[in-house]
Amino acid sequence: MRCEMCGKDETTLVTISVEGSVLKVCTACSRFGKVLDTSRTSTAPLPKGPAAREVVETRLADRTTRRTERDLFAELPEMELAPDWPRRIRSARERMGLSQEKFGQLLNEKTSVIHKLEAGSMTPPDALVRKIERTLKIRIRASEPAA
Repeated sequence: MRCEMCGKDETTLVTISVEGSVLKVCTACSRFGKVLDTSRTSTAPLPKGPAAREVVETRLADRTTRRTERDLFAELPEMELAPDWPRRIRSARERMGLSQEKFGQLLNEKTSVIHKLEAGSMTPPDALVRKIERTLKIRIRASEPAA
């Protein structure tokens, strides 16, 4: 069997506790921790059979699941901006009686950003879309994804 600390092949391992972790180590490495039970040295190999095989298969499956990279954008719903979103922003702002400067202050954005949004020359990021919809109480995202 292998020492869990240094990796050396040994026939006899000692169970120790190192900072709360229980390890089976060789006698040379046992000085790094507190020996838990000197009578329980292990010379037997790991258990075999269907139960041990299931545990190994489960742990391998969990490991591959943890190592796969998640695509966060695939999990998000597809919400495209409506084709007339600049007009919706401008008409809602004017309906509330806000100037571009005052609306920019409410959103904590520069006036030039508001001007570009209403002209349609800048596409707003998702966070800004949510702020605009909440402030003006309108929807500028389309209900269905654009084809």
